[in-house]
Amino acid sequence: MLGGYPDCDQRHLFKIRVVIVFVRFTLCWSNLLDVGSCRQHRTKILRNYLVEGRKFVQVDDAWVPAVWDREPDYDLDSYRRYANASIDVLNHALDGLPADRVRYHLCWGSWHGPHANDIPLRHIVDIMLRVNAGAYLVEAANSRHEHEYHLWEDVRLPDGKILIPGVVTHSTNAIEHPELVAERIQRYTDRLGPENVIAGADCGFGSRIHPELGWAKLASLAEGAALASERIWKR
Repeated sequence: MLGGYPDCDQRHLFKIRVVIVFVRFTLCWSNLLDVGSCRQHRTKILRNYLVEGRKFVQVDDAWVPAVWDREPDYDLDSYRRYANASIDVLNHALDGLPADRVRYHLCWGSWHGPHANDIPLRHIVDIMLRVNAGAYLVEAANSRHEHEYHLWEDVRLPDGKILIPGVVTHSTNAIEHPELVAERIQRYTDRLGPENVIAGADCGFGSRIHPELGWAKLASLAEGAALASERIWKR
């Protein structure tokens, strides 16, 4: 079985087609109790859609990490309380959905800037792993966060979960070489096991780079993933 996809051959670890459905959850933060019946109805419809259609819902969350940068009054403890409370609300929205059909994308915002005050992943990885999702997507290909693969030498990915690190990025127009993509993938498979890793992109490309550059990066991702798969399964 490949990361919860029983129809996938492990020799083609990264050569899989993933259909992601983007769904916006609208929550009334001030009066959550009033949305109970609406949430139950929505959950039933979405659950049937995900299970019967073999689809995925991806929750994109750039705000939890960004609040650290945008709220200078927070110290680490108060920030983590905020982040944990946000995840509680998210898990409330996801309640009843099959976790293996949910993906959680955590990023530091795709805006072009220095990102000098990004909160390190080590401070929020435990909070991220609380999300009731089967897979977690993180930035791992840009100059601010690429080194954070070392984190997984000490942090244990829960059983049955998948990490989807970015191996190409929106943060530069340069097209990543397939050899670099393969190297980035193997950093994670060496630490987490190939069955627990899927190659991805740091964040969305839209409005950040030209579409032709985006397609070129995805082509490089596919070529690099093929190289990594060949090397991993020949060991």
